[in-house]
Amino acid sequence: MTQTALIVGAGDSLGAAIARRFAREGLHVVLSRRRGDLSGLVRDIEEAGGQATGMNSDARDEAAVQALVAEAEQIGPLAACIFNVGGNVKFPISDTTTRVYRKVWEMCALAGFLVGRTVADPMRQRGRGTILFTGASASLRGTAGFAAFSGGKQALRALAQSMARELGPDGLHVAHVIIDGMIDNPNTKALFPESFAQRGAEGVLRPNDIAEAYWQLHAQPRSAWTFEMDLRPFKEPW
Repeated sequence: MTQTALIVGAGDSLGAAIARRFAREGLHVVLSRRRGDLSGLVRDIEEAGGQATGMNSDARDEAAVQALVAEAEQIGPLAACIFNVGGNVKFPISDTTTRVYRKVWEMCALAGFLVGRTVADPMRQRGRGTILFTGASASLRGTAGFAAFSGGKQALRALAQSMARELGPDGLHVAHVIIDGMIDNPNTKALFPESFAQRGAEGVLRPNDIAEAYWQLHAQPRSAWTFEMDLRPFKEPW
C-alpha cells in the first residue's frame, strides 16, 4: 500500500519543494493549506510521475485537522508529516494588537500542537513515522518587531522537544528544522527588500536545497536520529 506524506502549509515555495521531494520517492503527498489553489502543484507533481492530493484546511481548527488526517490515512498510512505553517509578520510592540499576537500564536504553536498530536496517534500504533516542524531564526532569538512571531516559533520548538522525548521510544522520529536565514521566495523579498538584495543569489536559502534536508531527516536510520537541524547559506553569520 502506498504510504502518504502530509504537508501542512503547502505554500508556493518551501512547502511545494518539500512536497515534490517526497513525491519523487514514491510517497503520495497530501497537500494542505488554509486557502489558495493547490491544483497547479498537484498537476506538477503528477506530471513528474508522482501522486498528490490537495485539500484546503485550517490547521488551527481541531475538527478540521482531525478530518484532514483521517482523509490522508484513507489514502495510505502516514509515513511522514511536515508542519510548515508560517506566520512571519513584523509589527512594533506598541502596534502588536491582541488579535495579531493571538493569530500568530495560533498559526505557529496551536496549529503545530493540533497537527502533531493528531498524526502521532496512527503513527504510534504502527511504531514508526516522521514528524518534522519548520522553525526559523525566531525559534532561537527574538528581534525587534517580531515579538509575536518569536513567541509562536519558540513555543513550537518547545513542543517539538517534548514530542521527540515522548514519542521517540515508540518509534516516531520528531525533528525541528531551524531555517536560519532568508528563503528565496516572493514573501521574503517583499518583507526584507534591501537585505535580500544585498545577499545575492547565493546568500539566500533555496527551497529545493532545504527540501533535500527534510528528506534526509526522514530517511535517517533509527540508530542515528537528528532532533534539530539548522540550515543557513554560507554567507549568513552565526
